[in-house]
Amino acid sequence: MIAGLVRFAVRKSLRDTRHVEVVPRRRARGLVAAVYRQVERDFGMLAPPVALHSAAPETMAAAWVLLRETLLAPGVAGRAAKEAVATGVSAANSCPYCVDVHGMTLAAIPDGPGGAVRDELEAWARASATAAAPAPPFPPAQAPELIGVAVAFQYYNRMVNVFLRDSPFPAHVPEAAKPRARRVLGGVLRPSVGPGPRAGDSLKLLPEAPLPEDLHWAAGNPVVADALARAYAAAEAAGARSVPAAVRTLLLDWLSTWDGQPPGLSRSWLEEAVAGLTEADRPAGRLALAVALASYQVDEDLVDAFRATATGDGTLIELTAWAGMAAARRVSSWLAGAADRA
Repeated sequence: MIAGLVRFAVRKSLRDTRHVEVVPRRRARGLVAAVYRQVERDFGMLAPPVALHSAAPETMAAAWVLLRETLLAPGVAGRAAKEAVATGVSAANSCPYCVDVHGMTLAAIPDGPGGAVRDELEAWARASATAAAPAPPFPPAQAPELIGVAVAFQYYNRMVNVFLRDSPFPAHVPEAAKPRARRVLGGVLRPSVGPGPRAGDSLKLLPEAPLPEDLHWAAGNPVVADALARAYAAAEAAGARSVPAAVRTLLLDWLSTWDGQPPGLSRSWLEEAVAGLTEADRPAGRLALAVALASYQVDEDLVDAFRATATGDGTLIELTAWAGMAAARRVSSWLAGAADRA
C-alpha cells in the first residue's frame, strides 16, 4: 500500500513539470502510449524524466531507448554499477533530482559491487564530465554499458534541470516524510529478482540508423550501439526540425573546443556567444547554448524568449533535446578516448 502511494505521489509530480504540458497517461495515443507502456512495465512507474518529453513523441522514444538499453537492460555490468555511474554523473552536473532518484535506487540494491568499487565508479563518473576524464575503472567488456549510462545521464541531467523540480516528490510532501518515501521509492525502482527487461525490446520504437563514427566505443555491445545510433539519429532529426541551422552550427563550434568546464557564474557569456546570430535566432541560440553548457542557468526568461519565436511544446522539447544530446556526445568522445588509452 505504501509503495502504491509513493508511486501515486511521483506520478502526481508530473503536474510540476515546468514549461511544457505532459500528455496524461489516459490520453496517450500511438508512439506516446507505446513508450508509456514500456516505461511502466520496465521501470515500475511512469518516470517523469521520460514523460516530460511527451509533446515530441519521437524525441521521447529516443530518450527512453537511450535510458532503457543502457541502464535497465541486463548485461555484463550489474545494475548497481550502472546506478553508481548515474549518481556520479548527476552529481557532477548539479542535478539534484537525478542524484536523489539514482542514489536511493543504488542504496536499495543489496548485492553488486562493494562500497569501495561503487565509490570508484562514482568518482570516475563525476570526473567524466570534463575533458580530463580518467581511465575507466572497469574492464573493456563493460565499457559500452557504463559509458552508455554516463552518456545517457549527461543527456538526462540537462533535460531534468530544465523541466523538473529538484525533488522527485510533489511540493506538498513534507520534509519529515521524505526519508521514508525515499526508502520506499528506492525499493520500487530496485531491479526485481529474475532476468530483468529483455535487451533490445525498445529498439522497435525507432527506425534503424547507421552507427556514427563517434559510437565506435559501443560496438562491442550490438544492442547498446544500435540503441544509441537510433537515439542520436532521432535527436538530429529533431534538431533539423526545430533548431535554426545557424544555431546548430554555433553550438557545435562551441562544443568542439569545450572542455567541460562551466562557462561562468553569470549568463553574460551567452550574449557574447550569440552576437553573430540574427536577432530572430538569438533566443534559440541562448537557450541551446545554456542547455548544453550550463543547464542549471536555464530559467523562465530564456524559455519565454524562445517561446516568443517558436510556439508549441514540441518545438521546445526538440530544441533542448538536440542541445542536450549534442553535449552528451561531446562528453562521450572524452570517455572513449580515455578508454582507448587505458
